[in-house]
Amino acid sequence: MPILDVREIMQILPHRYPMLLIDRITELEPMVRARGYKNITANEPMFNGHFPGNPLFPGVYMIEALAQLGGTAILEPGDMARKVPYLAGIDKAKFRRPVVPGDRLDMEAVVIKHKLNIGWVAVEASVDGNLVVRAELIFSISVVPSAFAQDATVLHL
Repeated sequence: MPILDVREIMQILPHRYPMLLIDRITELEPMVRARGYKNITANEPMFNGHFPGNPLFPGVYMIEALAQLGGTAILEPGDMARKVPYLAGIDKAKFRRPVVPGDRLDMEAVVIKHKLNIGWVAVEASVDGNLVVRAELIFSISVVPSAFAQDATVLHL
């Protein structure tokens, strides 16, 4: 199982700073599961307003980080340059405890099923072995029109 650093993750996902929310993928079995993490640092831009003097990593950012990890898991091998998984739904989301600067958000995404261009993924994140959030995410997998242009490498800049 490959370990992917942030440069390799940027070859799979279109996200860039400040919205790329995965620092490393530690395990990846396409169409099966992915594991990775995000280091939560005090200089994250959202901490300027969430909340001054009491920085908490927003739940929507946790879901987005899990969605990005789930997106890497839902793609079939070779699809990365041709398809993009868009978050289409969030079910059964439960937040258990706050995440603060200094925490490492350990994440896992497991593919539940895949049917045509829709994928279902069970996700969860923990800090120091303590569950932080759990949810089920639904993805709509879309073809990237520019992937079929003469020079599809522009997707990887």
